[in-house]
Amino acid sequence: MSEKLQKVLAAMGFGGRRTMEKWIAEGRVKVNGKVAALGDRVVDTDRLILDGKPLRIKPVKHLHLLYNKPVGEICTRDDPEGRRTVFQSLPKLRNQRWISVGRLDFTTSGLLLATTDGTLANGLMHPSSRIDREYAVRVLGDVSSEQLQAMQEGVLLEDGIAQFTDIRKGRDEQGANQWYYVAVMEGRNREVRRLFESQGLTVSRLKRVRFGSFFIPSAVKAGRHTMISGKDEKELYRLAGLSQPSISARPR
Repeated sequence: MSEKLQKVLAAMGFGGRRTMEKWIAEGRVKVNGKVAALGDRVVDTDRLILDGKPLRIKPVKHLHLLYNKPVGEICTRDDPEGRRTVFQSLPKLRNQRWISVGRLDFTTSGLLLATTDGTLANGLMHPSSRIDREYAVRVLGDVSSEQLQAMQEGVLLEDGIAQFTDIRKGRDEQGANQWYYVAVMEGRNREVRRLFESQGLTVSRLKRVRFGSFFIPSAVKAGRHTMISGKDEKELYRLAGLSQPSISARPR
């Protein structure tokens, strides 16, 4: 069975399909000795070369995990400031690489999914998937009902209208802080913090506690991970609106 070339490369973990299409258009990929073109399809007997390096198409078992990210790690692979990245905390792989499903900023903790399947990662992150993310938010000071209503009805931010699809009061805490549980349908940069900031409020702590139907198991403490397999793996692909891939690729 053939697959689109960009899908095979994305499934390998080089990046999303749009990025792979760009690489193909730039002439970085060859199929059976010829420069590939957009729309090309490949099978497991085809010979692929990416940036002069041979690739091998063969069935590959993709890996997926749920990581409980602590505060103080970033979600990029390299940091000019030398801060620790989440990838330093994930299991080492051979001939595959982890792709984080979205990002949590340096001061945000909680649930982060990672996969070796670039197509899956792209599907889980794409706005059309309509996957809600839930956060526990500690806010400094009192929050009025008018402010809560505004954030749920929608607020104009610099990148468009944003809103919480759900807001629930969390546990009471002594002092000036209040806890809330909020849900958003998109993974925009700092969206939760910016929504509260739009109301003149300061978020003093932020933790993602749910992504779609996935929660952090109580046994998975901060800085730890658990592998995703079986019915949970099927659920990952279902969330992204995908079927599990029939072929993938890896370097020779």
